[in-house]
Amino acid sequence: MIIPWQEVNADTLDALIEQFVLREGTDYGEQEVSLQRKVEDVKAQLQRGDVVLVWSELHESVNIMPRDQITAT
Repeated sequence: MIIPWQEVNADTLDALIEQFVLREGTDYGEQEVSLQRKVEDVKAQLQRGDVVLVWSELHESVNIMPRDQITAT
């Protein structure tokens, strides 16, 4: 189930994004990118609609996924 990011408390959203960034271990090449910058990048992707928050009933967790990977049920 897609969760509208606008309905998530700002602190909770930041924590979800931070957890996602740390878990994913995103590689930015030779240039070091701060955690804050990575969080801002993911937040911008949410605002553009490139990625969405997805609740998994099976795993009882929230994940961030590219919108085009979400299949309609």
